[in-house]
Amino acid sequence: MISEGQSLRARAEELAQQYAALGAVEAVALGGSLAGGLDDAVSDLDLYVYTTAELPRRSRAAIAMMNAEVAEVDNRFWEPGDEWLEQGEQLQVDVMFRSTDWIAEGLEEVLIHHRAALGYSTCLWHNVLTSRVLFDRSGWFGQLQAWAAQPYPEPLRRAVVAKNHPILARSLSAYSHQLEKAVARHDLVSLNHRVAAFLASYFDLLFALNRRPHPGEKRLLTLVERFCPLRPVGLEERVEELLRAAGTGEARVVDLAEQLTAALEPLLEGEGLLRG
Repeated sequence: MISEGQSLRARAEELAQQYAALGAVEAVALGGSLAGGLDDAVSDLDLYVYTTAELPRRSRAAIAMMNAEVAEVDNRFWEPGDEWLEQGEQLQVDVMFRSTDWIAEGLEEVLIHHRAALGYSTCLWHNVLTSRVLFDRSGWFGQLQAWAAQPYPEPLRRAVVAKNHPILARSLSAYSHQLEKAVARHDLVSLNHRVAAFLASYFDLLFALNRRPHPGEKRLLTLVERFCPLRPVGLEERVEELLRAAGTGEARVVDLAEQLTAALEPLLEGEGLLRG
């Protein structure tokens, strides 16, 4: 339980030491908004525990239950993790468990092999870069961070554009065509699903354009304004208008998505990132 005046960082360090007592734990890092200095009243405490072998569920549960009012151990919706609410506190702790081999391979995919995805291509890279190390048994995580602190590879930048730009508007599978069909059917579920996918690829392009690793799903417009000087004029207003139109199934959602793409293309062309 967090006592009066104790900081979230101090609580994170306390938890890190509890995990450090488990022999297979190589490193513990603080991530999320707290690590990036963007925390607010509703922020969680996000910890990343890097291991050389899977930790026993019993050992993890003992740490989670030590101070938990409500706990869920071994959630596997995304990455393996434990979550709990601290006793007497409006604080949710999210602990994610990663193997050292898995994260190293994930970084190699983008930084060495330059493999892009449809949206969120460089989120793991961003996570490692912005994490604050709390425990590092042999210096492994510090070495990983130092290697990750490299300029955005130009081949990766081009790969992100090549992967995500055609799906916005130019290919037969483009989101713009999918939006047209969803509007015609008045299929609001499909419409909102496709708008979310469109924005995932759009922001992937935008961060790559600015040579910035993708920060994930939260506060994107705020982060774009802060870190992406190369961006369309009026981007925030355009995105918010698109989302409002998608929520009510308006036909103009197609035009709004196409306008967003059109506004991005001169910036991509100016950087020599669009194919003829």
